[in-house]
Amino acid sequence: MNDISIHDDKIVGYGFVPDRFLAPGQDEYSLRNLQQTRPASSWRALTAAEIATLEARHNTSNNWGHVLVSAVFDPLLVQHCRFAGLVRIGKLEHKVLEHHDMMINVGLSRSTIISCDIGDDCAIHACSYISHYIIGDNCILFNNNEIHATSHAKWGNGILRDGEGEELRVWLDVMNEAGGRSILAFDGMICADAALWARRREDVQLMERFKDMTQAKFGSQRGEYGVIGAASVLKSNRIIKDVKIGQAAYIKGTNKLKNLTIKSTDLARTQIGEGVELVNGIIGYGCRVFYGCKAVRFLMGTNSALKYGARLIHSVLGDNSTVSCCEILNNLIFPAHEQHHNTSFLVAALVKGQSNMAAGATIGSNHNSRANDGEIEAGRGFWPGLSTSVKHSSRFASYCLLAKGDYVNELDIQFPFALVSNNVAQDVLEVMPAYWWMYNMYALMRNEAKFLARDKRHTKKQQIEFSPFAPDTAEEMFLAMAKLEHCTALAWVKQANVAVGSVESLRKKGRELLTGSRELVDALVVQCDDLENSRRPAVLLKPRRAWKAYRHMLRWYAVGSLIDYFANRGDICFDDAAEVLSGERRREWENLGGQLVPRDKLESLVAEIKAHEVNDWDTIQNRYQQWWKEYPVDKAQHSWATLCALLGAKTLTCQALTHEVEQFMATSRFIEEQVYLTRYKDYANKFRKCTFRGENEMQAVLGTPEQAGFVKDVKVDMERWRARADRLLARLTEGCD
Repeated sequence: MNDISIHDDKIVGYGFVPDRFLAPGQDEYSLRNLQQTRPASSWRALTAAEIATLEARHNTSNNWGHVLVSAVFDPLLVQHCRFAGLVRIGKLEHKVLEHHDMMINVGLSRSTIISCDIGDDCAIHACSYISHYIIGDNCILFNNNEIHATSHAKWGNGILRDGEGEELRVWLDVMNEAGGRSILAFDGMICADAALWARRREDVQLMERFKDMTQAKFGSQRGEYGVIGAASVLKSNRIIKDVKIGQAAYIKGTNKLKNLTIKSTDLARTQIGEGVELVNGIIGYGCRVFYGCKAVRFLMGTNSALKYGARLIHSVLGDNSTVSCCEILNNLIFPAHEQHHNTSFLVAALVKGQSNMAAGATIGSNHNSRANDGEIEAGRGFWPGLSTSVKHSSRFASYCLLAKGDYVNELDIQFPFALVSNNVAQDVLEVMPAYWWMYNMYALMRNEAKFLARDKRHTKKQQIEFSPFAPDTAEEMFLAMAKLEHCTALAWVKQANVAVGSVESLRKKGRELLTGSRELVDALVVQCDDLENSRRPAVLLKPRRAWKAYRHMLRWYAVGSLIDYFANRGDICFDDAAEVLSGERRREWENLGGQLVPRDKLESLVAEIKAHEVNDWDTIQNRYQQWWKEYPVDKAQHSWATLCALLGAKTLTCQALTHEVEQFMATSRFIEEQVYLTRYKDYANKFRKCTFRGENEMQAVLGTPEQAGFVKDVKVDMERWRARADRLLARLTEGCD
């Protein structure tokens, strides 16, 4: 038998909060009245004539004395409705609300309304059951089956209400299917919070502090009402239970929405569409969820989208992301993630943003252990190619591009901007470090531009470093250069059949080889033994060119950051800048949801949280914002130290910086040329031409390389960089005299 109880119909709408959960002086309306912004004097009792009119129009109530209305109320606009409990109705006048060419009369009809507050000039028609909701002004609720809030609703937050046991707390098992990195989602959580929580599991005290802060943020008291924000439209939905909805949201044709917070404002409207089922989650501002998507135990960041049957389970999806058709399980995904294809699959991964999953890519689809506890960690710009299979546990440096292939062993790719290829014919793993800079400048430079263009967030709570050239990738390049030196020297030792020296002597020999004769290095087979968990060789392609490319990229990053620093600080002279920026290079940086933070700052915050000096998530997020304000100086300090390291100097002189800025201008022309040449390859490809009758038709369809929008954008951008560099050179010339 189902758990069905039988009651007198007089109790409908009353007893929302059981007496045992009410504090002295409280009643079931205490939280409702705190939520309601209108004063109690806004409503009045119905007149006898109004009650008679309402009953004549087939309306009923179990207590007309508890149906309150505003001063402006036309009972003729209410028909075939059933009211129960305390119902408060705002202004009702003869008006029509229009939305997407649909005209709906203001008023209430053919609906059951239980203990609700209704704003001014709302249109509520054919809603079978609306219970314990506060509905804002000018809302349209049309043809909905159930809109219902319970006294213990949590709105997707990982909290408990009074009287509930710990087993009812909803956890998100991010990054690991076995639950070892579980976090609690909450309204206001960003990827930085999730990353901080999920990645420090050994710190039991910190984990308890995060749990306590989450509970304290929302409290445990029962009796909070559901909210539908002003100017929201809800039509043809089946079940909406324990859902808090922001302003100007548009929700239509959904199957089930349960235990959610849907954030929306007029400037960042969230839309949820046909056939969608969402349970236990937080949906950020300006999100879109359409066409049969399923999401369970999840958090969606601002300006993100789920479309075309996508499945998002036990996962955090960062801001500015789009996921279509595919399946995503147990992941923490930083902002600007793209995954569009029905055949792609991502499980148990930390993906650090600006990433793209191609069709057929199955990342983490198989486990190489006896339990489902493997993980993938991928740096910024991760791009597995078509039909790529990668298994747990693997790690990838930033901007790794995986060529099509079945990678049957665990990988640890420690070279950023690399192309990874599975050479089946020779049974070799091939890695080309710095591939993007050497062969695909168009795509590399387009990364930052496209992600900035897609960032439509009205409020940018999660700060994001979009540039591929930043402290995190710079440190990866330093490590990659050291590894190239070591591996090249080992290859030479093997060929020359000489004794292996110390690590430092090997690196010194490697630098000598990589800066020396090209023919000598080209004759070596440079291998790296710790890139793949297998006995087959892992070969580094073009090591000499890659090593020089990394130095080139580091110089571009460092000088560009310093140009920014000087440009944003008015008339600061070289000596004053040197005093601020000189010092040791910070080698450890944390990617907190897309925001880069020096590790020492993060460790200081963690210590303050554990010492109860920082006691809430708002303070933590304010610290993120403070760090973002400090980031330009932190980045400039790192850039200054980067140049010192490249030059082998303890400090940077004015003359040295002048020379580097002059070289920067030359690099800007190199980038401009390479972007054009990268794009030109598409037009020079004879197979690409074969679908056209001739050159004229091809140009009519595709244009020319010179006309390509991004090619022109890069030309303008490089000219702008050169102009800024010129201004800095003028200042440095004065400072060097």
